[in-house]
Amino acid sequence: MSTSFQSQTDPSEPKEELIMHEGEAEQPDERANVSSSMRDMAARIPEQLSAIGRDISRTIERAISAKDDYMLAVKVSQDAQHKLGQLVQAGVFGTRAEAAAFLIDEGIKTQGPLFERVAQKLTEIERLRAELRGLVAEKKD
Repeated sequence: MSTSFQSQTDPSEPKEELIMHEGEAEQPDERANVSSSMRDMAARIPEQLSAIGRDISRTIERAISAKDDYMLAVKVSQDAQHKLGQLVQAGVFGTRAEAAAFLIDEGIKTQGPLFERVAQKLTEIERLRAELRGLVAEKKD
């Protein structure tokens, strides 16, 4: 069975890996300079990422060490556990517990208005409890 498309290449012809446009062959120094610059930039990327990671890690370590530590058992979703593991694997935190503690603290800061409202309601609840205790004490007398 024959196909309508058959390769017409001559095996004796050299194959070019790059397509060069007219005039490019006259500028080998420029191509070498660009190539060298690209290699230099690529070589610096891991170092820069590492420096950023170290800075973030130091900042987080300072934030964590400035607080009292309390142990708390928490159930998390599989996705949350995976994300915590990624933070540890990236070197941002030493343990998943440290990562979780940081994220909990940040979540509490972000939800400031909610916690203000909760505090107001708790104050109101305590006032109502005191009022009920007073009623019960009056009945005893």
